[in-house]
Formats: sequence, structure tokens, C-alpha cells
Amino acid sequence: MIVSHLSLTNFRNYVSAEVELIAGPNLFVGSNGQGKTNLVEAIGYLSTLASHRVSTDQALIRQGSDLAIVRARLEHAERSLLVEVQLNRASANRAQVNRVAVKPRELPRYITSVLFAPEDLALVRGEPSGRRRFLDQLLVQLSPRFAGVIADYERALKQRNSLLKSARGARVAENQLSTLELWDERLVGLGSEIIEGRQDLAERLRPHVAEAYSRIAGPQHRAELALQLSILGAQPDDGAPVLENTVMSSVPRAELERGFRDALARVRRTELERGLTLVGPHRDDLLLELNGMPARGYASHGESWSFALSLKLASAAVLRTDSAVGDPIVILDDVFAELDEARRAQLASAIGDYQQVLITAAVFDDVPAPLAARVVHVRAGEIVEGPGGGTAAGEDGT
Repeated sequence: MIVSHLSLTNFRNYVSAEVELIAGPNLFVGSNGQGKTNLVEAIGYLSTLASHRVSTDQALIRQGSDLAIVRARLEHAERSLLVEVQLNRASANRAQVNRVAVKPRELPRYITSVLFAPEDLALVRGEPSGRRRFLDQLLVQLSPRFAGVIADYERALKQRNSLLKSARGARVAENQLSTLELWDERLVGLGSEIIEGRQDLAERLRPHVAEAYSRIAGPQHRAELALQLSILGAQPDDGAPVLENTVMSSVPRAELERGFRDALARVRRTELERGLTLVGPHRDDLLLELNGMPARGYASHGESWSFALSLKLASAAVLRTDSAVGDPIVILDDVFAELDEARRAQLASAIGDYQQVLITAAVFDDVPAPLAARVVHVRAGEIVEGPGGGTAAGEDGT
């Protein structure tokens, strides 16, 4: 899978931009604040329906505009597709594939990408919510139907929390308890499907993470990962330590559902007191271990950086094997400035054979020569040199 052409309208600091891209490495070079990251962010959005920098779509729409458009020409197996998403400030987003309207959540069926940026250090050092989001975005890219499952789970969770809050501090009426039990079953069915999907994904990631970390940091280091499940008693969002028997690599679906129901019964009184659902995939974590110790809190800055990079390289390897659209587009956003010369070379070797690699850098010399075959220069929201020769103008770029 490659993007052969990218077109932007009112996206971030671009009024408009037209950029031709090639198979292999494409390097966007420009000083900080010029708009180079916005180009790769747009491509990443098409595959994940999310930005790696902001939590809402509104920040992606150029100031003073009501909408933004991201359009990309995709090439795979001698087939060409035109995919497009329109981000609207005051209404629901819209999407098209070959000029035919589709639901935006269907776009990951057509394009996959793996983006690594300095913000990804939070995968190792940050809160469990970031690791859950990492798993779920990859899960949707591998099996787009999970977008609907996750959305349905979040709606059920919201309804259940609303019911718990209404009952908090008051005597629970019989009809409230009956309604809560109905939402319990909805939560168990959808939540168990998400946990099962994450378990399978963690199993597929595990050997690739170990291999990638060994390649980056040396064979004397051992990187591991596993799911930490709240239905088994883990409380990662509360900062509780890892408990024995709460980290599982594989639990059958029927056992997951039984465990989920038992957990809900076990914490029912506490949930009613707090007005909050305390167990389920929204409270799980991806436990990362380095040489037998939790990476969060024990790994150095360099080790954390290498672990985060290994997670992304593992994601690319899994997508390469299992995605129906071929290789993911590998995106490295301002990554090489953080690496020493040896690790730059190791990273270049690890991603060199992917069908398309997009790189941003403020300093041209930070990027290994084999990744600088095609260079696009960006200055103040303009494509000033390189393929396509399109121009744009605007503000607030990075």
C-alpha cells in the first residue's frame, strides 16, 4: 500500500496542498512550525480516524474555516482508490471512496499506517488509557468491525454509569436494579469481545516486540508484554501494583464472560457507592516489562524510547502479515533527532523494506542517507520544493 498523491484543503495550516509521493522513503524537511508534521498527520488520520497530537477533530480544521478535506490516492496490487474524509466543524464528518459516500469508520478498511512520534514515549511512561488506545487503534486497522464494537461498548458503558450515578446515595429501586442487570449483560457481551480481540493482538505483538527491542538495544535485553485485566482484580487506573493472576495472555471467551459477570457482582456495592463502572476493558492495561521489571517506573529515558519504538515496529510487522491491503505506510515524525547514530542506522534498516515510509525532520542530516532519496521541503505552510510542487498558505503549522 502506498499513497501516490495527497491533497489537503483547509487542513491545519494549509489552505490547499497537492503532494506527489513515491514508493519507498519520502522525507519532509522543514524547520519547526512550518507544517511538515501536518502532512503525515493527515495520512495517519485516514487510517485511524484520529490525530496523534490532539484529541478532537476541531483542531485539524484551519482557523476561520468550517470544514477541512483530506484526500489521498492509494495504490495497491495494481488497483487505485481515491479516499477522502471531510471534517466538519458543526456537523458529522463525511467520507468517500472513489466518490461514493461511506461511513468514516469504514476508511481503515482501505488504508493502514503506523506512526511513530515523540509523543509515543507516553506508551511506556504514561497512563493506561494511552496503551488501551494504542491496542484499539491497531485492532480496528486489523479488523475494522471492532470500531463498531468499541463504539457500542462505550455507549453501553455511558448508559450504565448514568444509571449507577442516579442510584448513588439513594436506596436502589427494584426497577433500577433490573435495568442495571440488563446493562450488565450488554457490557459483558461487548466487553468480552474487546478483551478477546486485545488478547489475540497482544499474542501477535509479543514476538515482534521482543525481536524489535533486541535489534535496537541489543540481545542482552528482554522486552515482554501482557494484558492486565480488571475483571481479574487489577486496578491499573488507580495506580495499584500488578497483582499475581491479573495478567493473562489467553482466556477463552466463555471464561471471560463468566469472569466478567463475577467481577461485576463482586464490585456491585462499590460501584453503587462511587457511581462508576469499575471493571471491564475500559479499566485494563497493557503491561510492558523490560528484563522482568515493569517498564513504567523502571526503564530509563533511552530504554523507554526504544520500547515505544519497538511497539510501533511490532505493529507494522503484524499489519504487514495480517492486513488485507498489504504493507502499512510507516510514518516517522521527528524521530531521528532523538536517536544516536547507531540507533538511526538500526531503525533505517528495520523499516527500509516497507513499501512506503514517510519521514519528517527539522535537520536533513539527522536522517540516514538511504531514507533521503525523495525530499519535499516545507516552509511556512508551503510545499516549496519537491514532488507535486503544490503551494499552500496558512498558520499554526508544525
